[in-house]
Amino acid sequence: MKNIEKKIIKIKDELNHHNYRYYVLNDPIISDFKYDEILRDLEALEKKYPEYKTLDSPTQRVGAPILKSFKPIEHRTPMLSLSNAKDQHEIVDFYHRVFKLLELKNVEFVGETKLDGLGVELIYENGIFIAGATRGDGYVGENITQNLRTIHQIPLKLLGDNIPKILEVRGEVIISNNNFTELNENRKKNNEPLFANPRNAAAGSLRQLNPEITEKRPLEIFIYAFGEITNNNFKTHFDFLEQLKKWGFPTNPYNKILSDEKKMINYFNDMENDRNTLPYDIDGVVFKVNSLELQNKLGTRTRNPRWAIAGKFKPKQEITQIISIDEQVGRTGIITPVANLKPVKISGATISRVTLHNQDEIDRKDIRVNDFVVVERAGDVIPKVIKVIKEKRTKNTKPYKLSNKCPICHSPTIKIENGALLKCSNISCPAQLKKSIEHFVSKKAMDIVGAEATINLLVESNLISNVADFYKLQENNLINLERFGNKSSKNLIGSINKSKNISLPKLIYALGIPNVGEYTSKILAEKYGNLNSLLNAKKDELILLEDIGPIVTESILTFVRDEKNLKVIQSLLKHGIDPTYDNSKNKLEKLKNKTFVLTGTLENYTRDDAKSLIENAGGKATNTVSKKTNFLISGSNSGSKLEKAKKLNIKILNETEFIKLFSE
Repeated sequence: MKNIEKKIIKIKDELNHHNYRYYVLNDPIISDFKYDEILRDLEALEKKYPEYKTLDSPTQRVGAPILKSFKPIEHRTPMLSLSNAKDQHEIVDFYHRVFKLLELKNVEFVGETKLDGLGVELIYENGIFIAGATRGDGYVGENITQNLRTIHQIPLKLLGDNIPKILEVRGEVIISNNNFTELNENRKKNNEPLFANPRNAAAGSLRQLNPEITEKRPLEIFIYAFGEITNNNFKTHFDFLEQLKKWGFPTNPYNKILSDEKKMINYFNDMENDRNTLPYDIDGVVFKVNSLELQNKLGTRTRNPRWAIAGKFKPKQEITQIISIDEQVGRTGIITPVANLKPVKISGATISRVTLHNQDEIDRKDIRVNDFVVVERAGDVIPKVIKVIKEKRTKNTKPYKLSNKCPICHSPTIKIENGALLKCSNISCPAQLKKSIEHFVSKKAMDIVGAEATINLLVESNLISNVADFYKLQENNLINLERFGNKSSKNLIGSINKSKNISLPKLIYALGIPNVGEYTSKILAEKYGNLNSLLNAKKDELILLEDIGPIVTESILTFVRDEKNLKVIQSLLKHGIDPTYDNSKNKLEKLKNKTFVLTGTLENYTRDDAKSLIENAGGKATNTVSKKTNFLISGSNSGSKLEKAKKLNIKILNETEFIKLFSE
């Protein structure tokens, strides 16, 4: 048994080392496949010999039960907040105050970025991570150990030597700007409420009672301070930061030793100027006396240390007035309210217009024309209205309501995204004509080769006013146009004629019905068999179909009952585009009720070909990895979906294994 225990310890140490290289150093030395092989070996051994399963095992990242609540955990030493310096003058005041209190001529400082996340404490005993907590009130926090375990940058077992018996470290949990954008995009697709900013997303993720939800969020951490350390032999704060890296903790790469007042101001200015280029949000910098002995001499006030200060950057918010609100129709027909503002400068840019997103957002903030509002540049880039200053509101203002008709073509609007967005129901609306045509001719739809590059030319030459007009085109219509000759004209007309033989699911998808994607198009084709039957669809039968709820049902009915859309569809039918769907062709059903996600590049199949294989065998191909996913098909250069699938223990198939599903 001793040999088994030694083997398990060796594998754990190996995996912890590879975790450190991958998540902290960003310098892996083995492939993901090899890592998974080693992890599976460890899982098998721990299952066979559960007495050797320990807290520092990489297999223990996830799998904890859902909590009913977070229990309190007391900090051995308080997690103090910092005093703020509102400008450079107050930083200089802090610098001279430290010199005066210490009665010294030379004092060294450390500059750090002030991350905009959630402060936490990690507790280690004999190098093993045993507990973690939020800052709370600085004295008592919430025990979020299981959630912190899901962050791969946090070592479950410390690396190296000279590890204290008790080690408490403090850090900031954040979500990078790119990951935040992707997170909100996925939530939008799944009709989930969007997070307001990365900080809220990080805080909300750490306070989930279900660690499996936290594990799906792209959380990162930087360590910057310590609490209690047994036998603390560090001389300086910077020495401690350097040791953290040796133990396996991530530290911020912008930490810097600063020897005088001028370098502190330069650091402040440099970071303020560079904040837009950083991958995460910072709202200032922190200056700390480097010597730990001098920190002790300076001591603390009631809640703030005298040896540190936070230098806050200039506000990214300003107050201005809404002059008017326009309703803009985007290329996809989405109608977006946009406020015209009295121009105001924020972070060096002049802001005169800001999107109000949708009616829900307008109602929630009670935004009206002539209101004075607080405007912020989110991430110092995208302007948005934070709140209305109702105390400055003029009399006789009225709540703003979006029109129920398109401002361009005056067709009725329809609600999509669970009613959050309005869309023009007319696919021939000038504002969205080109985009609807682009969708219609695309490879996943009618697959008219060469058409996409000529859309602007055809529309501007008045040859096309809706998608059905493609089938009126003749070679002599094209030959005199710029960039067209005999061969290119013949090729385009040939591709148009070929598209008349398209399948019914592709034709339904090509129409661009709001909320109806490729999979839903296939469901509709299976149910109705042809376009005429779909045009006569009934609400009570639509709503009962798989993956078609009230919102999608309403989108379909509104679309097929619109006179302009009906005219286009009837024109398509007259041109011989009237495919039928034969259910008998889809009875293989080897993969019935199985859900697949594709990631990376396959050698022998395009993404669309692989999806067709799956669907023709009764399976379902989706774009998002979730608990409902049965298989992930992983090609070369697989991305974040592969990592997510691993975390969810979803079965991962390479291309060879995928092909075998159809030959067995």
